[in-house]
Amino acid sequence: MSEELTRERAQALIEEVLEVYPEKAKKDRAKHLMVNDKAITQSKKCITSNRKSLPGVMTQRGCAYAGSKGVVWGPIKDIIDISHGPVGCGAYSRGGRRNYFAGTSGVDSFCDINFTSDFQEKDVVFGGDKKLAKLIDELEMLFPLSKGISVQSECPVGLIGDDIEAVSKKKAAEIGKTIVPVRCEGFRGVSQSLGHHIANDAVRDWILSARDEQPFEGTPYDVCILGDYNIGGDAWASRILLEEMGLRVVAQWSGDGTLTEMENTPKVKLNLLHCYRSMNYIARHMEEKYNIPWMEYNFFGPTKIKESLREIASHFDEKIQEGAERVIAKYTPIMDAVIAKYRPRLEGKKVMLYVGGLRPRHTVGAYEDLGMEVVGAGYEFAHNDDYDRTMKDMKDATLIYDDVTGYEFEEFVRQLKPDLIGSGIKEKYAFHKMAVPFRQLHSWDYSGPYHGFDGFAIFARDMDMTVNNPCWSLFKAPWQKPAAAEPEQKAA
Repeated sequence: MSEELTRERAQALIEEVLEVYPEKAKKDRAKHLMVNDKAITQSKKCITSNRKSLPGVMTQRGCAYAGSKGVVWGPIKDIIDISHGPVGCGAYSRGGRRNYFAGTSGVDSFCDINFTSDFQEKDVVFGGDKKLAKLIDELEMLFPLSKGISVQSECPVGLIGDDIEAVSKKKAAEIGKTIVPVRCEGFRGVSQSLGHHIANDAVRDWILSARDEQPFEGTPYDVCILGDYNIGGDAWASRILLEEMGLRVVAQWSGDGTLTEMENTPKVKLNLLHCYRSMNYIARHMEEKYNIPWMEYNFFGPTKIKESLREIASHFDEKIQEGAERVIAKYTPIMDAVIAKYRPRLEGKKVMLYVGGLRPRHTVGAYEDLGMEVVGAGYEFAHNDDYDRTMKDMKDATLIYDDVTGYEFEEFVRQLKPDLIGSGIKEKYAFHKMAVPFRQLHSWDYSGPYHGFDGFAIFARDMDMTVNNPCWSLFKAPWQKPAAAEPEQKAA
């Protein structure tokens, strides 16, 4: 059993880790590491976020293109996303997050196909506008059932100054479909977070107002699921609960989303926001322009699901409030059985998290439902309003780290000896070599869903399967093995 984490021990650990840095780097990184204090109401007093990573350290961040194409636009199933630039960016961002969709790939759904303008040297020299126009014509011929196109600009496009807006407007008029230029070149901003914002602004400017004047047969119970990317079927598991309580889900995006659903979103009565970091911009816009309220909800683990269902219901009448209680009553015995099965096997186990978006705080309640304790959490690209929320969910004296470096994270793990780490693919194999149980929490390690009551049963099974797997005792980290004997030098 590892030593209990106290405020003094946590602070000493931070100071020890910082000692390896040169003075300037040490001073900078100290601003990004903190010991949680629930008495503090504003994180900006104790942690810095959304700043450039230090050159020379290993960061786990992505770029603005990744935030736009890989997160927001990519999961919209009936729009073709052109990765405008060299082939590599599109190949890396295609389908890697397991954004499930209902449809036939290449016919009416295109999430898992890499469409690229495949920039070459001559395109950098002479420009890619003509190539982009030709590509759009080819796509219209090959995939006539697509509902629209987005042009996701990669770094060279911004550097050479191609006019993707002019090409998009001209070709949209010719083919009669929505074409959205997205200025998400990877070098913009400090991380993928700006890519989310840019993508939201593109939706605002090119999509949302398309049906403002068109009739829509609404109901008092129309809602939209925002910021759920349907990883492993998450949005489907969440939608079940919302519809069972009596709400009508008019739109869900981006996961399994469609262009029409996006255009109809301004007609809903409430926007339900799951990933605050990636979609709060468009939620705020709709609140300002269309007077649509929004709320952040959390569908990880029965405790947070029940709280969220009741808060959602509070925005509606007694019919929906009664529906929420009916749903809670239906699933409570099922969840109690899941907890009874897995909690004895996971009670007291310690977890460290380092992910993006919402997971470093949203999953805390789900772990606690299983009797596990989150002793450290951090984000790749959070802003201070994310940490404001995280401080409330984390216990006192736990570690909070922003844009943590590979060295820092590994040292925290060495000393705190957590029983489980939840992070991304870049960290996975490093911690496997340290013989530490690990779950990939960007794409659920090829499992899921994890949202909703159905998802919690899978979440609990996966955590037990990982933590209690006997394989971890069968190998040691390289530095724990005895040094190999030096081979004898043969006489010449």
